[in-house]
Amino acid sequence: MKLERLISIIFKLLNHEVLSASRLAEEFQVSQRTIYRDIDAICAAGFPVISFQGHKGGYGMMDGYKMDKSLLGSYDVDSLITVISSLSTVFEDTRAQGTIERLKTVGTQQQTSSLEVNLETHRTNPDVLRDLRTGITERKVISFEYINTKNERTTRGLEPVRLHFKYRNWYVYGFCRTRQDYREFRLSRMMNVSLTEESFQPHLDVPKEVVLSNREWKNEVRDVVFRVSPEALAEAMDHFHEADKQFHDDGSMTMRISVYQPLEARWLCSFLLSLGSGVKVLEPLELRGIIKEQLQSALQLYEEV
Repeated sequence: MKLERLISIIFKLLNHEVLSASRLAEEFQVSQRTIYRDIDAICAAGFPVISFQGHKGGYGMMDGYKMDKSLLGSYDVDSLITVISSLSTVFEDTRAQGTIERLKTVGTQQQTSSLEVNLETHRTNPDVLRDLRTGITERKVISFEYINTKNERTTRGLEPVRLHFKYRNWYVYGFCRTRQDYREFRLSRMMNVSLTEESFQPHLDVPKEVVLSNREWKNEVRDVVFRVSPEALAEAMDHFHEADKQFHDDGSMTMRISVYQPLEARWLCSFLLSLGSGVKVLEPLELRGIIKEQLQSALQLYEEV
């Protein structure tokens, strides 16, 4: 603990002009006397620490003393700081702040960054993310209820392996004790997540994600074509910004996207239905029929209105 504190103090002094003993004592939860001893130890190790007297006095590094910046370029460091800062915010990880302090010693010291990364999402409870990360690092079993793609509600026990952030959502991958196999779960569909006290031993082989071959993929991909009205353009663009687009004189737009098994893609139907009268499916005809059936089923719920 003392060694970690000494290293952290060194990097803080490198990143700040003057830091008072009281501020350092408060941050590291030790007495000012301990900080004085730490400063003496740092000086004895050869670091040129200077003491400043007065009301705004404290400790700082000698002007011109710099850390070796040859290992990483300033661009790399600034990018790392940005990503780690976002992660530390999501997980409220105070240890990440120490890493950021160390990286700042070889950064460009810019006041504003040209890059910003936000990994937070309204779909996920931050407490759940922290519990899952604790389960991964401490090898603790996670219990939860889950709604799968078939809308079935089940209770699961999971030996978590890793967290993913993709497609604007968080996912957790691990060994599902219910299915006795590795599974990936979307956090937005997990309920009553609990970090148990039960430990687990990692399995010898953790399979990688299954990737379809190019031939298997292409055989199952079909084009989906739909026309979007002017009032629904922004939302459609947010979801399908890489689609082939064709604008029309009335302000509407035809979009063409390639979808794997579009007739079984529940997410696609859900999104198209969410646009209401703002979208009309043109191809394939079978998808038009599925959309129509779902609309008719929804209307039956409001027959009495």
